[in-house]
Amino acid sequence: MNNFTIYHNPRCSKSRQTLELIKANGIDPSIVLYLEEPPTTETLSNIINLLKLQPRDLLRKGEDEYKALNLKDTTIDDSEIIKLMSKYPKLIERPIVISGKNAILGRPPENVLSLIN
Repeated sequence: MNNFTIYHNPRCSKSRQTLELIKANGIDPSIVLYLEEPPTTETLSNIINLLKLQPRDLLRKGEDEYKALNLKDTTIDDSEIIKLMSKYPKLIERPIVISGKNAILGRPPENVLSLIN
């Protein structure tokens, strides 16, 4: 079985459910508390590539920082969005689960099963 890493926020119910689902399948993942240790811009770029998403797709649009930084402005380029997500990790959608060269967003938590099976 591949090594698993979860970018986790213990205060988020979806993140907790995803972690429980991973553990229920006999996997003990590495847990990154990304709000305490924000990913670098390079790490975020790699994660976004693994997810096959655009940086904007990983933004939490309901966060105060999203509004304060006017991130709905579509002229803000991808590299700036990634820098802002690294600086303000609350902007990063969660949880993110990585296994080898595959990654998913755990929304809904059952998405993680595609990495396990």
